[in-house]
Amino acid sequence: MLDQAKNIDEIKVRTDDMPSEMRLLLSDYPRDSWEAHPGFHEKTRHWLGAHQMFRRLANRVRLDAETYLDGKYELDYYGGRLAYYGNVLVGNLHGHHGWEDHSYFPELSKADARFDAGLAVLEQDHADLDKVLDHFTRTANRAIQLIQLDEAQVRDEVGKLHGNAEMIEAFLKRHLSDEEELAVPIILHHRLRG
Repeated sequence: MLDQAKNIDEIKVRTDDMPSEMRLLLSDYPRDSWEAHPGFHEKTRHWLGAHQMFRRLANRVRLDAETYLDGKYELDYYGGRLAYYGNVLVGNLHGHHGWEDHSYFPELSKADARFDAGLAVLEQDHADLDKVLDHFTRTANRAIQLIQLDEAQVRDEVGKLHGNAEMIEAFLKRHLSDEEELAVPIILHHRLRG
């Protein structure tokens, strides 16, 4: 755990476009055509819906920290929201990424070797995001404990938490978009998940 905490400062959120080898089918299946494609099934819609939920939860956690830091939330109220939304975000992201790594990605890789070109990038994102989520969890737990023990230190801890929440949000923005733009064209091309 300490190694992960030290490495959090070394983690850089990818900001560049996904590699061209990950874009091979995207030109044939652009994002704005997905819903109308006959190969777009409910399972894919649910997967994309989970991604939207993660984006909203990360945004909520960041905005809640800002609202508390601006003095617009009472401490106990903020602590309850942090405990609830932070837990939902972290728990669901871990479960989702575990399912992708062990079930979904192998299915896509088996169907189309072109998926493998982007798989290493996505798996590294998952490993880096796990470190960021671990750091977030420890910081959130400390902030919640300080609400009961030392209110004066809570603001500093929530300030750290806010920076971590911004990192999670930036991570998800890039990662989820790349993941979707790699996976969905393969799903549509091979009529998977029907």
